[in-house]
Amino acid sequence: MIRAALALTFLSLPLDAEACEGGAIDDPSIYEAPLCLPAAPQRVVVLDASFGLGIGLDVGLPIVGAPLDRMSDEALNARATEAGITSLGFVTEPSLETLVALQPDLIVGFVGSESMASGVYPMVSQLAPTLLYTSTDWRAFYGLMAGLTGKEAEIEAQFAELDARIEDIAARVPPTKVSVVRITSWDFQVYLDSPGGYAPFNIMREAGVKRSAYETTTDPAEAMKRPDWEELAQLDGEVLLYIVGGTNDSDKDGRHEEVLANPLWQMLPAVEAGRVHRVDHGHWMQFSGLASAHAVLDDIERYVIGPE
Repeated sequence: MIRAALALTFLSLPLDAEACEGGAIDDPSIYEAPLCLPAAPQRVVVLDASFGLGIGLDVGLPIVGAPLDRMSDEALNARATEAGITSLGFVTEPSLETLVALQPDLIVGFVGSESMASGVYPMVSQLAPTLLYTSTDWRAFYGLMAGLTGKEAEIEAQFAELDARIEDIAARVPPTKVSVVRITSWDFQVYLDSPGGYAPFNIMREAGVKRSAYETTTDPAEAMKRPDWEELAQLDGEVLLYIVGGTNDSDKDGRHEEVLANPLWQMLPAVEAGRVHRVDHGHWMQFSGLASAHAVLDDIERYVIGPE
């Protein structure tokens, strides 16, 4: 279920209706809510090339700009290019000059926290109404965005299909313990099975995939660990999935090749058993919505369930 349309309340402004033709949207996950929206946005800029871009395209927002440089999700990049979206540059260094030139009437960003929103908001909110979503609830964000385009029913139907697939996989997934690690240019990153975890790993959780004790927590505030080589030994899953790259050049600098050749890596149980698989960084590290969710489930079926 999309829980978004849930907490959304569209309110008529009691004063100065002309200043807020679209009404105000009040949601605790929106930074500086309530937010006055245009009645029908025609030129939307998104500030992230993952949730904001993918979900915005899925619900039919008229997106004119997004940070497309060095994207890891090639399929999403292709969709954006085909849609004629102008690149703002790299996600952490967007060009304000380009943003201004695009003359947006709405700016949208999936920032995941109030601390991130507070750094971005003052710079862009003077240009257009700016909706910065601070929750990590990607399903709720779909409902929020669908509410701007009137596609709530269509998105609800797509989530019903996703949930049916998750339920089917959960009924078939074996009790195999699975470990997942990301190899970057400078460290290891383990995204946890956590109530507040990143979307792809929450999907694993929903699909009944069992992670190692090191990778599992009940603390919603804990979402990632950065193990050193010694701690890496705690990734004792019978299957090991590893990710290289993302919004950095870790897949090009050769560090992961050094890791794979290291005796400590080769001693991991799944590596010794030949059950180690590299998964695409596009849908794992630049998760962008329903297509990414299904790609994660594809990996679960391929590498955890296997041929039936």
